[in-house]
Amino acid sequence: MLIAHLSDLHIRPQGVLYQGLVDSNTMCEQAIDHLNALWPRPEVVIITGDVVDEGQPAEYEKARALLSRIEQPLLMIPGNHDDRGLFRENFCRGMPGADDDPVHFIAAGLGPMRIIGLDVTVPGEHHGDIDDAAHDWLEAALAQEPERPTLIMLHQPPFLSGIPYIDTYACLNGHRLAQLVAQFPAVERVVCGHIHRSMQLRFGGTVLCTAPSTTTAIALALDPHAKEASWLEPPALLLHHWKPDTGLITHWVPIGNFPGPMPFA
Repeated sequence: MLIAHLSDLHIRPQGVLYQGLVDSNTMCEQAIDHLNALWPRPEVVIITGDVVDEGQPAEYEKARALLSRIEQPLLMIPGNHDDRGLFRENFCRGMPGADDDPVHFIAAGLGPMRIIGLDVTVPGEHHGDIDDAAHDWLEAALAQEPERPTLIMLHQPPFLSGIPYIDTYACLNGHRLAQLVAQFPAVERVVCGHIHRSMQLRFGGTVLCTAPSTTTAIALALDPHAKEASWLEPPALLLHHWKPDTGLITHWVPIGNFPGPMPFA
């Protein structure tokens, strides 16, 4: 089973640049072009939040137009830059719950892996939180098929990365998530967005990885006094490949056109 993983698109209204400098909409289009050219084709596409930048209706209108070009089933959770009510209105019609309810879901009919979306965002804030309600919902979800290979997706990472200005907005109470995940060995991966960089670490007895953004990369600044910065590094996506003999393998896939193929390996 192949799962393509995009994150942090930061889509703006038509003709508006991200942070006044970067054409995130065109970069999203290029990411979708790259995604649609992958072979074999992924069975499902996931997006781990910050679909838009300021939670504006015009941004969601543009996001719907861009994302309509994705041909596979699309699973998304909101990020801190999303508006939960507008996110639900545009992408979750038919999903039970009020506009301000967290956007949790279980997708179990797309292949051998089960994908669980856990909305840890805190409306009006940039950090996330594994609060009692999120913890209890996830525990019940994992218990439904405790032996099924599972991927859990959330937006804010539940660990401190060492980048001081992004750690201010991490997911609080990450230890609660780690303790819960450790009780379910079939969890193959926990995946996040938010951090605009690819990172991986051991977490709760499994592997946690963060996805790069399709737009700017947050600077890898490990000085505790570093100031906020971003770079126009090559955008990328992740490709999660589940096989019965190995479990889940995660590939970092740069977006763009590069010299090759060359006749050697």
